[in-house]
Amino acid sequence: MTTSFSDMADNNHPQKQYFSPSLFKAIFAFSIISLIVMSLSRIGLSVWQAERVTDAQGWGYILSQGLRVDIASICWVFGIAALGTVVFSGEHIVGRAWLVILRVWLTLGLWILVFLEVSTPSFIAEYGFRPNRLYVEYLIYPKEVLSMLWAGRKAELILSSLITIGTLSGGWWLSGRLTQQIKYPKWYWRPVLAILVIVVTLLGARSSLGHRPLNPSLVAFSNDPLVNSLVLNSSFSLMFAISQMNNEEDASKVYGKLSADKVIDIVRRESGRPMSAFTSTDIPTLSFNQASYSGKPKNLVIILQESLGARFVGSLGGLPLTPNIDELSQEGWFFENLYATGTRSVRGIEAITTGFTPTPARAVVKLGKSQTGFFTIADLLKQHGYETQFIYGGESHFDNMRSFFLGNGFANIVDQGDYKNPAFIASWGVSDEDLLFRADEEFTRMHKQGKPFFSLVFSSSNHDPFEFPDNRIELYEQPQYTMHNAVKYADYAVGEFFKKAKQSEYWKDTVFLVVADHDSRVSGSDLVPVSRFRIPGLILGEGIDAKRDSRVTSQIDMAPTLLSLMGVSDSYPMLGRDLTQVPSDWKGRAMMQYDKNFGLLEGNEVTILQPELPAESFTYDFASEHLIPKELDSKQAETALGWALWGSLAYNKMLFKPERSSAETDKNLKEVSR
Repeated sequence: MTTSFSDMADNNHPQKQYFSPSLFKAIFAFSIISLIVMSLSRIGLSVWQAERVTDAQGWGYILSQGLRVDIASICWVFGIAALGTVVFSGEHIVGRAWLVILRVWLTLGLWILVFLEVSTPSFIAEYGFRPNRLYVEYLIYPKEVLSMLWAGRKAELILSSLITIGTLSGGWWLSGRLTQQIKYPKWYWRPVLAILVIVVTLLGARSSLGHRPLNPSLVAFSNDPLVNSLVLNSSFSLMFAISQMNNEEDASKVYGKLSADKVIDIVRRESGRPMSAFTSTDIPTLSFNQASYSGKPKNLVIILQESLGARFVGSLGGLPLTPNIDELSQEGWFFENLYATGTRSVRGIEAITTGFTPTPARAVVKLGKSQTGFFTIADLLKQHGYETQFIYGGESHFDNMRSFFLGNGFANIVDQGDYKNPAFIASWGVSDEDLLFRADEEFTRMHKQGKPFFSLVFSSSNHDPFEFPDNRIELYEQPQYTMHNAVKYADYAVGEFFKKAKQSEYWKDTVFLVVADHDSRVSGSDLVPVSRFRIPGLILGEGIDAKRDSRVTSQIDMAPTLLSLMGVSDSYPMLGRDLTQVPSDWKGRAMMQYDKNFGLLEGNEVTILQPELPAESFTYDFASEHLIPKELDSKQAETALGWALWGSLAYNKMLFKPERSSAETDKNLKEVSR
């Protein structure tokens, strides 16, 4: 009879032994082997790329955080096997069947981990990263891929085949040895043991007690995408890429089809630029844009306000919650009909920093193909010698911001861990006053260094649960922690910042944009609740004329306008308008993505696209803030479809990229210096 762990007792020690490690010894052994394989692979890859790792000062970080990623991966791969062993193991027929399943699971799990690490050097040599979505996409072309590998990488292909045979045969033999003479728990201990396994697996797999589980953005630390990928292991990198692929919906499958040439013709025409301005085939929307300001190029500061819809802004007819912004609106260029492109922060970041149009997929900040080599104004300004920076009060890995920014031109990130003795720490990070006072310190430092700078400052106090410091504002309502009070506090912090900024040395050399990422909790009965996309936008700075602009404008118009006001003339793929140079008869244009519905607003005419349904046209009543149905405007419907399809086309075909990436620029500068 098999002795259970609850029955085992030493003659000299009669107490019961409630657990025997033999139950999990195979899983433990395969986990340790996997951990060693992934760690040795990471060390080898880092030694191979030693120069880049050293430049990033990443040795300690890569090894320590890499171990964290490996442990999380092992929990994902073998945690379910451990739970199945607790539930199904035994000397009955189900238990014997489970032993076979367990051996297959362990063997294949180890083989996948090993094979991906073995194939990683070749993948890095080809693409510059660990295996990602491209790895999966090539699997649908096995003939072509195998032909390519055999033609150019025979040695790697043969080595991978030998390692596959060795790993599968060795894993099967070892799993057989380690699953012999298992001592099984009694039935009444299995629920306790199962709960313990579930808790350990989930904690290890998440590797975080924060809002989001472990992800590549959480451990990103460098401007070098390859170095960031070394922190990961290849199985983690690949599985994360696969999970992200589900979010990359093709707009043509949602709204209908147009040829790529037709889409490009539409968006080029609607950009307001002459067709002769577009000369690139690789980057079809690339055009040269002459700045309206011709003096010494200025610094740029964008203060992105969390969830600040127009309905909260007194100077836009909203609630009296923003006295400081209302006062500042009389000193600069204030947009009365500016519209966000979406309802999430990452969509606002997408529009403001890249000028990219919205799609039914997730914002490019979170998608795989755009994590490097995607156009941003940070990348463009970096090529002009600017210091580029992202300042945030919370954890910058949230919503994959850190990874996207570091991969696309932002050289420096300040987030929650960089604040010393903040005045207040809320659920989402330090308060807005801590954020903006730190921003003032950063701007002062960079100005003293004599280098132009661009900084994106992203607030977070106006976010559920709406926490902020006491005794800063006269509360609009009780209790303290409400949305309206948080808006008022966020406005207070903006006002305090500009008091400092106006007294600073950097003021006269800087263009400021205060703009919202989106409205809060967007909803409405219309197919697209247009009024809930309306947000404040204010451009300030010495030399910026005070005026109120009533034209319909979009977040995608902000970056081209700012570059023009800064005095930066260059080629870029953005399609937004430079609002300093649009003709007087332009009626304005904005586009909005509301879940899967896409709305195009031109003047007061609106066309809305819905998934697998005909387009619908409306007249927008600005007074009542409602859509009035009308006969379909077929011309506007085609224009809307072109805009809606452009984002997916540009993303999927990787058409929205810098004329020359910052990585290429840095490489060229190094070669020149040598």
